[in-house]
Amino acid sequence: MISFDWAKEIPAAVTITDAKGTIIYMNDKSIAEFEDDGGEKLIGTNLVNCHNENSNNIIELIKYSLKPNAYTIEKKGKKKFIYQTPYFNDDKYAGLVEISIVIPYDMPHFIRDKSV
Repeated sequence: MISFDWAKEIPAAVTITDAKGTIIYMNDKSIAEFEDDGGEKLIGTNLVNCHNENSNNIIELIKYSLKPNAYTIEKKGKKKFIYQTPYFNDDKYAGLVEISIVIPYDMPHFIRDKSV
């Protein structure tokens, strides 16, 4: 069994699926974030049932390309950074991790390249 203790209390919503797309973990923030959709009852359901066709296509793309998807959204008056990425067990695709972090509207951006 994989331990997700690191994710329990971080200030971001963490949702994790298995390789078939079944939600196997939601931290407290994720459960609260998706309370209107069922909250903790979403554990054991498939992501396909939670998303529209466009979102499901993106999920499939992540699954088969094995590359992450990242973007920002505004929802309920908050700006969020969404990071969706595959994870692996013994180099084999094991599922998806989605991390949703509230970010400031005027978040600073720094260039840390020494050549600039």
